[in-house]
Amino acid sequence: MTQEVMPDTARRPHSLKTMLIGGLAGLGLLAGALLPLAPVSAEEAGRRLPDATERAQEGSGLRTATLAGGCFWGVQGVFQHVKGVRQAVSGYAGGTKASATYDAVGTGRTGHAEAVRITYDPAVIRYDELLQIFFSVALDPTQVNRQGPDTGPQYRSAVFPADAEQARVAKAYIGQLDAGKAFSRPIATTIEQGAFFPAEDYHQDYMTLHPNNGYIVTNDAPKLQDLKTLFPERANAKPVLVGKSKA
Repeated sequence: MTQEVMPDTARRPHSLKTMLIGGLAGLGLLAGALLPLAPVSAEEAGRRLPDATERAQEGSGLRTATLAGGCFWGVQGVFQHVKGVRQAVSGYAGGTKASATYDAVGTGRTGHAEAVRITYDPAVIRYDELLQIFFSVALDPTQVNRQGPDTGPQYRSAVFPADAEQARVAKAYIGQLDAGKAFSRPIATTIEQGAFFPAEDYHQDYMTLHPNNGYIVTNDAPKLQDLKTLFPERANAKPVLVGKSKA
């Protein structure tokens, strides 16, 4: 998986990303003019949010969590550096298998969200602690159908619980953050049901393989730095990569 093998058709739905490489400043102005809500303020971004008052009761054995927070490159890159995470796979959640392709999802009409399936050891990190990291550094949860320069329902923020316990904990944590006015606007992250389908190989490990990509430098590298700064006890220096396997 190298930058050269990424087909042109795969880049079209993320045209804003490729445009960023050559014109970051101009595109930022354009995106700001087109989008209805600005990101959260600098004071709100890059903060370690409170621990969850409702802790996940998960027992032993590996579990999976599926989280959607805009472009999956950055979300995957963050969680690949979290201790206790065994694997983080970029993919699509919320739609059908037949339309779980980058070109189709990029139309915004398939019902999918770009998402990351996280396999983790609850003996090292619980589900509620994954959510704390997610809401603290991986996205702006007040945005509706967008993150950064990317717009459309495929970039919505959503949690796809694997079971009733995850649903309970996610609902409680979102409610806790809203009640505590963690953000100046209500959290827009939805709790949804839906299967997960891995994305194409060229999307896996993208932050690690393309650290100098303009989109990564501007939008995703700061998230990883926030993880290391705000959660030093949770951060691994080396990522757990997908490589050739998407299972």
